[in-house]
Amino acid sequence: SSPVLGGRGRATAGGGSPPGHAFRRVTLTKPTFCHYCTDFIWGLAGYQCEVCNFMSHEKCLKNVKIPCSCIAPSLVRVPVAHCFGPPGHYKRKFCTVCRKSLESPAFRCEVCELHVHTDCILFACSDCRQCHQDGHLDHDTYHHHWREGNLSSSARCEVCKKTCGSSEVLSGMRCEWCGILAHAACYIIVPPECTFGRLRNMILPPSCVQLFSRNFSKLHCFRISENLQTESDEDDDVDGSTQGSTKDVQISTDSSKQTLKIFDGNDAVKRNQFRLISVPRIAKNEEVVEAALRAYYINDDQQEYELQTFTQQVLLSDDVINRNDAAEDSNLGSVFRESIPEAWIIRSKPKDEEVIRIYPAWLKVGMAYVSLRIYKDSTVQTVVKEVLPLLGRQTECLQNFKLVEVLMGSKQVQRMVLDHQELILNRLKDIRKTSIRQMNQTRFYIVENSKSIVQVNLFVGGLPPQLSPEEYTNILKEELAIKTNVVSVSHVYQAQGAVVLQISCFSEAERIYMLVKDTVVNDKPLNAVVIPAVMASKIPQNCCPLLVFVNPKSGGLKGRDLLYSFRKLLNPHQVFELTNGGPLPGFHTFSKVPSFRVLVCGGDGTVGWVLGALEEIRHKLVCSEPSVAILPLGTGNDLGRVLRWGAGYSGEDPYSILVSVDEADDVLMDRWTILLDAEEPAEGAENGIAEPEPPKIVQMNNYCGLGIDAELSLDFHHAREEEPGKFNSRFHNKGVYVKVGLQKISHTRNLHKDIKLQVDQHEVELPSIEGLIFINIPSWGSGADLWGSESDNRFEKPRIDDGLLEVVGVTGVVHMGQVQGGFRSGIRIAQGSYFRVTLLKSIPVQVDGEPWIQAPGQIIISAAGPKVHMLKKSKQKQKKTGS
Repeated sequence: SSPVLGGRGRATAGGGSPPGHAFRRVTLTKPTFCHYCTDFIWGLAGYQCEVCNFMSHEKCLKNVKIPCSCIAPSLVRVPVAHCFGPPGHYKRKFCTVCRKSLESPAFRCEVCELHVHTDCILFACSDCRQCHQDGHLDHDTYHHHWREGNLSSSARCEVCKKTCGSSEVLSGMRCEWCGILAHAACYIIVPPECTFGRLRNMILPPSCVQLFSRNFSKLHCFRISENLQTESDEDDDVDGSTQGSTKDVQISTDSSKQTLKIFDGNDAVKRNQFRLISVPRIAKNEEVVEAALRAYYINDDQQEYELQTFTQQVLLSDDVINRNDAAEDSNLGSVFRESIPEAWIIRSKPKDEEVIRIYPAWLKVGMAYVSLRIYKDSTVQTVVKEVLPLLGRQTECLQNFKLVEVLMGSKQVQRMVLDHQELILNRLKDIRKTSIRQMNQTRFYIVENSKSIVQVNLFVGGLPPQLSPEEYTNILKEELAIKTNVVSVSHVYQAQGAVVLQISCFSEAERIYMLVKDTVVNDKPLNAVVIPAVMASKIPQNCCPLLVFVNPKSGGLKGRDLLYSFRKLLNPHQVFELTNGGPLPGFHTFSKVPSFRVLVCGGDGTVGWVLGALEEIRHKLVCSEPSVAILPLGTGNDLGRVLRWGAGYSGEDPYSILVSVDEADDVLMDRWTILLDAEEPAEGAENGIAEPEPPKIVQMNNYCGLGIDAELSLDFHHAREEEPGKFNSRFHNKGVYVKVGLQKISHTRNLHKDIKLQVDQHEVELPSIEGLIFINIPSWGSGADLWGSESDNRFEKPRIDDGLLEVVGVTGVVHMGQVQGGFRSGIRIAQGSYFRVTLLKSIPVQVDGEPWIQAPGQIIISAAGPKVHMLKKSKQKQKKTGS
């Protein structure tokens, strides 16, 4: 059988009743818009659902297809909990449960477009996107995942091509996988299967990702850092709302009304979570029961419920509820003492029989169920026995099946296997006693017994590098007391000091995860990341998923918003936050993927970090040469400029950025290795112990500067470390660079006397300069062309993949300013593929914007391993965006 919408209790009169709503005619006192057609409701009368506040024209009533919040749980295909961050302020957004605008702090899901008030969160059900398989209800076909409302006003319907968004009400539908938009009236005729839309080749298909995550919070599963929680921490009980629904029911000053506190069961009493309702001073019991049910988003028949006071005395159905004791003299019936609202518990009346729905877990369609009448003596076993023939499985053995109770809460899906001898009616009675809201969100699944395999993959970083697997296991035994019978080390990254643990027990995985956060080894804190398993064999042939790295600290903190947008547009399992374990967890997750691309969102330093990690782990990847695109978030962004990704991100639509990455061209780029070999200790060595530093190797992508250029970088770096909070806009950062430069204007330094240069084994005479710069790309210091464009027969025309570096000199800050202004270029000195610089004294050095003071000694620059594949934004795309 299939669900019959609108068939619950007293939904509405008439045959084609809107699904689950309880509409009544209301007088409008302020401008109101229809939630169905989004037009203004003219006149004084409209129709409002008493449960979810859906407003409608009279003419639109018969067309309403959007179900009421009270039956939303029954329409969930696959129960998936939401992933709520801390509460925040969201302008011009509407609550999915009560359909009102979000004025106060509210929650939003980090994975789908659900927005909800703090006191409506309990009534949202688990209807998030299914981003991975977790051993429950897994299948490979994907249907559209529709979410109502909160679209931009310019949104257009895929079916009728008219606008379907509204900034006035919750309206319009959007599939959260393929992004297709439609009216509430049109989305029903869109074919159900989802192909993931324009970005299908970049999305990591959910059917290829496996993650067993029973006890882990959703934030941990999607590696969303919890330090987002800024203001909200001390206000911990916002999730339940002791505030009740005060936003709906202002304590009534109207003398004809009274306000009552309503609890929906023992759980609410224990947590002191109530809802407030406002009813006439003299109200029939049925009216109050009905108002109480609606406050809890339940549209059942009120005959099945009764109110009890805290002393558990059940009111007789014809009693008049007032603030006085029902037994008092009836003439006092309308005299009330002004006091705090009275509290009642709403209870379900006991039943001798009822009809329950049983959902088969193996069906591809989540909503199909069979209805079964149960009696006082019905046990779980008898239910299983009766259900199997209805599902065509009558020949199979009862012992192969179990009945699972699933509570579809918005924050967690809780599953419990019921005992074969348990009486089902008693179980239902217990759930209702705990909370009638939970009963509305509870489902029963019949599930085949199968040997469930638990495997949690935990990436642990921050360990000492270059140890053997046995030494890592010993450290983990000492520090974390790991149980080797359920924990094994599956991968070791010696150079990075990281291991991947395979854990076959949920509680052990959770214990290790929580313990790692507080563990320090050799004065270095460890970090742990839950990582999914990607089943590479299931990835479609033409799919080349995009691995996204975002540095949330880069470039004016725009990284935070990008993380949120990319998690929405792609599968959140392919988006990694670099402050949470660096690039390695991402590369490990994608290590078996046959073909993928990388998008790095950050400054040039972040790009260098990711390229360096890729170089180190390349030999362990099936796709050993993924192409890398850049979304420039830093201050200089020289590499981003050269590859046409622009001077810096300024809020472009993340969707169009992903389309540009998909259309980008593959180009090669040289990388360089710089060996720094100090012959004397750096100045200011501690305790005067003069030991030279060991040789150091750094990788270079863009440029390496010695002298004045590095000195300015160093001063800027120190200023940023002193007051990091101020450095959150590119404009301010550049202002500091200028200020630092002006202080150095009068400053002369004979750099050419302090260094010697050898290019390809030949000594090169240096002119009188203050700064020497080796450049790999034709952009330096935020977009300046240091080499210049005029042709010169002594040198080849520079390219980023020619295996050559250009060497340029600058005479001082003024010269650098002229180069940046485009009035001059640098002094061309040499071009070559192998360089040796001898430092006669300590000199500031910077590589790709990272500065330090280098002690006297040798610097050797030579080409590093294979060239890297970069993605260059294709030209026609730029023209389009510029039009």
